[in-house]
Amino acid sequence: MSLLYALDLLGTAAFAASGSLAAIRREMDLFGVLMLGLVTACGGGTLRDLLLGDTPPFIFKDETYLYLSVAVALVVFFLHHHLDFIRHPLPYFDAVGLGTFVVIGTGKALEFNLGLFGSVMMGVMTATAGGMIRDLLSAQVPMVLQREVYASACLAGGTLLYLLHHYTTIPHAWALVASALLVVVMRLAAIRYNWALPRAVKQHQD
Repeated sequence: MSLLYALDLLGTAAFAASGSLAAIRREMDLFGVLMLGLVTACGGGTLRDLLLGDTPPFIFKDETYLYLSVAVALVVFFLHHHLDFIRHPLPYFDAVGLGTFVVIGTGKALEFNLGLFGSVMMGVMTATAGGMIRDLLSAQVPMVLQREVYASACLAGGTLLYLLHHYTTIPHAWALVASALLVVVMRLAAIRYNWALPRAVKQHQD
């Protein structure tokens, strides 16, 4: 098993757990928990493959992702009262998954010879679309559209990978690692120091 594949599975598990916990907070039933866990973990990559014309999507070529997502969702559903210990490290696992998903999505777009914009968007979609679907299904404003440094970290990582791939002689494996680390470091720093993007401030009328 390659390191990238292992990190991909770790990120899938973390995303599935976050989706399942969101469903439980919204008091959904077992089906709702399974659905949110699955779409959070696999939704972004599935949309990426459909847009790239790479069918069937990856979750049907390697069903490990499906089984892992469902298994994590079931564990969270039945044992969530005893899983408080995962709530603290979950954002850190999520950050690792975010970086891994970005480089996998961007790297796959590079294989299809997409340009800068298309490649970076495929990376961002792979990492964030599942979470957006999760938030929409749980009646919340998607986190990537709020102040947190989340999608912006994905943009930075995807852009770095594209530039390293086209304009340097760095081995592809090292380019993947460097780009994923940039995403992870930016995300963890945002959590640690409460970084946020600026937003428009409403002016109160007298």
